[in-house]
Amino acid sequence: MNSTWLVYMAFAALLVAMGIYVLLTMRNLIKLFIGVEIISKGVSLALVATGFVKQNILTAQAITVTFIVIEVSVVATALAIIINVYRHTGSLDVRKLSKLKG
Repeated sequence: MNSTWLVYMAFAALLVAMGIYVLLTMRNLIKLFIGVEIISKGVSLALVATGFVKQNILTAQAITVTFIVIEVSVVATALAIIINVYRHTGSLDVRKLSKLKG
């Protein structure tokens, strides 16, 4: 294995671990959203690093660009939901979402 790949994978694993930590400890919707974004950046780094090591960088870049395009639509939808939750509850605290039950 290439030592550069191991460094990139270590950084990707660190990003994913930080994102999971944020998801497990925070209650603010914006902070949770940032945690999801940190995880997605770690996955993108892992994709590109693996493509670089396997001498197939163009395929890895194409997959990463596709991942980013899909992620943008998810970001727009999630932000719209967060804005509507804030308008409805007046707070971004996840614990207040129990009021949304029908």
